[in-house]
Amino acid sequence: MKRFISLFFALSVLFLAVASSSAMAKEKPILRWGGDTEGGVPYMFYDPFDMNQLIGFEVEIMDAIADYLGMETEFVQNGWDNLIPGLERHLYDVAIDGLEITPEHKNVVNFSIPYYSTFLQLAVRKGTKGITTLDDCKGKIVGTLKQSYAYFLLVEAGIQDIRTYEDEINAFNDLQNERLDATLFDDPVAVYYAGFNPEIMFVGPPIGRMEYGIAIRKEDKELLSKINEAIVYLRDSGKLREIYDRWNLWSPMMADMFQDFSPSRVEPAMFNHWAEHQKPQISLQERIERYISFLPILAKAAVITMKVSILAMVLAILLGLFLAMTKIFGPPFFSHLAIGYIEAIRGTPVLIQLFFIFYGLPNIGIKLSPFIAGVLGLGLNYAAYEAENYRAGLLAVPRQQMEGALALGMTRWQALRYVVLPQAVRVALPPVTNDFISLLKDSSLVSVITMVDLTKAYGQLATTYYDYFGTGIIVATIYFLLGLPFVRLARWTEMKMAVAVRGKRNGGSSTIGKKPGAY
Repeated sequence: MKRFISLFFALSVLFLAVASSSAMAKEKPILRWGGDTEGGVPYMFYDPFDMNQLIGFEVEIMDAIADYLGMETEFVQNGWDNLIPGLERHLYDVAIDGLEITPEHKNVVNFSIPYYSTFLQLAVRKGTKGITTLDDCKGKIVGTLKQSYAYFLLVEAGIQDIRTYEDEINAFNDLQNERLDATLFDDPVAVYYAGFNPEIMFVGPPIGRMEYGIAIRKEDKELLSKINEAIVYLRDSGKLREIYDRWNLWSPMMADMFQDFSPSRVEPAMFNHWAEHQKPQISLQERIERYISFLPILAKAAVITMKVSILAMVLAILLGLFLAMTKIFGPPFFSHLAIGYIEAIRGTPVLIQLFFIFYGLPNIGIKLSPFIAGVLGLGLNYAAYEAENYRAGLLAVPRQQMEGALALGMTRWQALRYVVLPQAVRVALPPVTNDFISLLKDSSLVSVITMVDLTKAYGQLATTYYDYFGTGIIVATIYFLLGLPFVRLARWTEMKMAVAVRGKRNGGSSTIGKKPGAY
């Protein structure tokens, strides 16, 4: 009996300990960090051997910082050039993605102490002569990342023809395909994206010097202090050096920065992991298996695309109908408001409207989730176009229809609802259906507000596997299949309308030949 009691007591203590540790684990605060995985090698990217695993030397740095602070990490995808606006928008607590500590950046956000220092590397096609310095690039076409330190250095050097890119791999592809004469990128980018390409070579000495820091909002002084404390600890404990060695990113510049001139301490396992991915050729079966592995990722992105598109179109249809009726039947003041809205929306790009809704409205206290902002942005934009479709439909209904309904004792609203609108909607339905197909394609723009839709997923996969062709065909096919039912619906409605019109003509409708017009 005593043994039973002792065993029960021991098990109870063990259960309480496990429950307590689980509760503590759940109570760990979250450190949300923003970055861009598209073209993110070696900073942050999805493992080409397991696309569900996020890897990269900055991923390991963030995990190490969070572990030191007793926190859990949560990654938030955002475009590289939107990382700082997203930080101010409170989408995440910190931003890290090779962000250079520059005066322009420091005017907007605070930076941690530098965790990495590097230089710019000039690259040309193999066999190119006469290009080894920035001066040699004058009169040449040079590619680099937009709004980067490299871009501003090229401007200062007097380079006239600068091509800017959002993804590094596209610049190196253009260099190989003779669209560029040279590229200028951070050394880690050049090593991982072009170092394995036999058609590209690095030339000249290191150019410039830059330091990476973790961006933090100006008001988050306490978090800045904690991040700096963690970086100092990781530097002094050798953890940062270990991460850089694993990714083959230790350099004389880093040795001077850390005052650590000892040889590498660990094998460059992650660099070798990436090198294994750089096979010059893969078999057809391996390629097919790779494409099949893309399907779960693309299916998830396709669901997001359809959700945004359908909800945005519902909003566009309802608001568009309201605007059309207000424009035609409303009092002059409201009619002019509707006209102003339609012209203003149609006269500005939808991308600008999305940026305004997502990044601009928080300045006046309106903060929307990426999904809601995407639906609103596309819906409000397309509502202006749907309003014109419905206006055309309303004006296509002969005015005698309204007069006849009123003569039968209907109110103006009843006449609109039961007589005019059904006919107007039937006229407007084919162009409305076609507009949904256009909206489905324009939904790709929501990737600029942190949403991973089909287009963003395509970019992530294509830049990881250097395969814009095959992956592009798959994504294009998915877009086609998503839009095909609506293409069929548009054709079906057009055919039904044509049959209805022929029936009216054969039946000698009393309104045929009478002029349509406003009511």
